[in-house]
Formats: sequence, C-alpha cells, structure tokens
Amino acid sequence: MQKTYVFTFRVNSYQTDMNSRMMPSAILEVMQEMAGAHAELLGIGRSMLLDKNLVWVLTRIEVQMARYPVFGETITAETFPMPNRRWFFPRYFIFRDEDGNQIGCAGSLWVLLDVQERRMSRPDAVLSLMPDNSDLVAPLGLPAAVTDVAGTFEASTHVPVYTDLDMNGHVNNTKYLDWCCNALGIKTLRTHELASFALNYNQEILPDQEIRMELHRNGPDFSFSGFDGEKRHFDVGGVLRPIDNI
Repeated sequence: MQKTYVFTFRVNSYQTDMNSRMMPSAILEVMQEMAGAHAELLGIGRSMLLDKNLVWVLTRIEVQMARYPVFGETITAETFPMPNRRWFFPRYFIFRDEDGNQIGCAGSLWVLLDVQERRMSRPDAVLSLMPDNSDLVAPLGLPAAVTDVAGTFEASTHVPVYTDLDMNGHVNNTKYLDWCCNALGIKTLRTHELASFALNYNQEILPDQEIRMELHRNGPDFSFSGFDGEKRHFDVGGVLRPIDNI
C-alpha cells in the first residue's frame, strides 16, 4: 500500500500570474490532481467510488507558502493522508524546490459525498483501504475555521459560469480562490502575494445560483465570503505580504 504520493512538475506559463509566480489557485489544482492520483492508487479514487455513487469533496484547506514557485522552476510535491477524524479525512501536502528545501505546505479535510443525495456519506466504504500513516508527521495542524476580518468592506455578486464548474456539477474548489484574488484586485496582487490562506467549503454552489460576495480587509489580513440569501457557502481568509524583488 503506497503510504505517500510524490509528484514532480515544471511550472508552466498558464499556471503563473503577471509576476511570473505560480497562482494560488494553481497550487490548489496541483493538490487536487495529486489527491486524486493517490486515491486511485489506493483503490479509493473516483473511478472506483462512482460505482457506489460516491465522490471525494474538499471541506477545508489551509496553505502556507514561504515563497511561490516561478515560471520554469521544477518543484517536487508530496502528499499523504492521515488517520480519519470520524467522517473527515485529513490529507497533507509538502512542496520542495530542486535543492530539497521546503517552500510550502498544506493541510486539507475531505469527506465522501453521495452524488445522488447531495449529502455526506459514512466513511465505511474506504476505511479498510486507507494506509496506516500514524507514523508520519503532519507539516501543520488541521485546517481551522475562517473568521471574518473587521475592516474595510466591498460587496459584489457572481453567477457561476462555464469555467467555474467541474465534473461533479458544482463550482470547483480552486475557483473560490480565483474569485478571492479577483476581488483583492490587480493593484494589490501586483505588489503583494498570499503568504497563507485558508478556505472553508460550507455548501456547494450549483449553476444558476447568484452568490453575494463580501471582501473584508484590515492591513495585510483579509476575509472573503459567499452567500446565497442568508446561507453562507464558503469562506476564504489569509494574510498578504509584499513580494520580494518587485
């Protein structure tokens, strides 16, 4: 049983922003694909679970980046699950440069979703196939709840478009971070980057839902949330820092 999964990749131009650094959402995309590939090797991937009307869904994630990879750089990423917490499955990620230095890490929580009922499913279907990684050390704690920042306030609305949706029929987890970065704006992200960020996925967003989005900022701290009426669908929180060599 493969306890960990390692993936080496070269940063492509389509993964980078105007500063030639890897976009935060591109980090999440790599993590998403790695989690899926490892799950397939363990026999608990999408191709196996769909027969049971199940898919993996991300509920929380936290990312800490000492620096962002740049265009053309080769990065090695490692991922591994840790023992489940009742219905929740923690999975961790570590990013290293060509010299083996850790440049980032992340923690995430996943659940099984019944695609017919659109609700969480018991973990029994996969427990026996999960590796015993109790001997491994997580690079950070479990992702925490995002809290609203008290500060300046901006509001906007968004209806999901074609590029927001994925094969599960809802807004893909990486898109919420794109929405957040768009709200922070070009002027901010030309000179600053997300030193750390966390996302809480409270309720899936489906096509045709109009989402009210709220951005709060207080110095380097920010929070960004999405609502349908009074129902909170997602929360993003993080800390900005100036970009070196800009």
